[in-house]
Amino acid sequence: MGWHEMSSWGMGWGWLFLVLLVVGIVVLAVVLIRLLFGDGRGEQRNPPAGRGGRALEVLDERYARGAIDATEYDERRRRLEGSEG
Repeated sequence: MGWHEMSSWGMGWGWLFLVLLVVGIVVLAVVLIRLLFGDGRGEQRNPPAGRGGRALEVLDERYARGAIDATEYDERRRRLEGSEG
């Protein structure tokens, strides 16, 4: 095995390393862009209201059924809306 054969074998690994490095950088860039701006599937960055939204729905239902009066409804609604912000 001469020097020329060993040199070309080493160059092959160099090209492979360079290709893998470029692919890794591209993948990292794509992942960072998706994390920052969403993945483009229409998903919102901030999730919709969870418990607060459901709690307001239940409160509305209780008020509509007459289980609570307007004063209690207003007070609880203020508390729920205040805890979300």
